[in-house]
Amino acid sequence: MALIAPDKETQIPDIVIGRLPVYLRALSFMHQQGKRTTSSSELGRRLGISSAQIRKDLSHFGEFGKQGTGYHVQHLIKELRLILKLDNIWPVAVIGAGFLGHALASYNGFEERGFQIRWIFDTDPTQIGKVINGITIQSMNELENTIELKHIKIALLAVPAVHAQSVTDRLVDAGVEGILNYAPINLVVPDHVNIGYSDPVVQLQHMTYYINSDDQF
Repeated sequence: MALIAPDKETQIPDIVIGRLPVYLRALSFMHQQGKRTTSSSELGRRLGISSAQIRKDLSHFGEFGKQGTGYHVQHLIKELRLILKLDNIWPVAVIGAGFLGHALASYNGFEERGFQIRWIFDTDPTQIGKVINGITIQSMNELENTIELKHIKIALLAVPAVHAQSVTDRLVDAGVEGILNYAPINLVVPDHVNIGYSDPVVQLQHMTYYINSDDQF
């Protein structure tokens, strides 16, 4: 069945959208393993999500499986990529060329999943002009002009927390609509800007709640 475009009046829960990349990752791994078909039950076992929840999530966008035969893996991958607007490669800017920014720019796994790092910006004059993974580090003085000229919509923020909000304001004013923030601080952005957070310390603190610490200290 064809993909259903959600009605403008229909608000898909953000938690549902957040699970779609998880499904896509699992399906892509299945495809690499040579699997041609799968079921919501198998996908659920791999992800720790109920099969009913997976079917409900996907039903927001159409009917992708058939009773008794399940899902065609490659077809569902294609449909999920369309839903997530990953049918084209998204160009991305990295803000901050320190250790983290360097690691992000050097990582080659972005492009196969729909993203390509094309710009790096920093304030450190000793870094400007250096090349990371084929990308020349530009001065932050060029930030707004480059964003507007190249229509950059997505940025990875790898700057110290003390500078994160001011840099975010500059990104938003220049036209960026999606920011993945690696700084350990919550940022204020307008409603039309989507912001995500990647803080390993927060994840570790979440994890330690569940770990038996009796024998650790």
